[in-house]
Amino acid sequence: MKVIAFLTAFSVVDSIISHLKLSFVAAKPPPPRIAHRELLMAAEAGSEYFS
Repeated sequence: MKVIAFLTAFSVVDSIISHLKLSFVAAKPPPPRIAHRELLMAAEAGSEYFS
């Protein structure tokens, strides 16, 4: 497979995306980093019971 072109004009990229009815918006946003850190800390604390 070869790359034959690069799209560099944002207006062209936006028009292609809108024509294909795609979006850059996620259906469900990821959890905030604070919640992720709390889950990791809880998982690490829970491992002490199994040792």
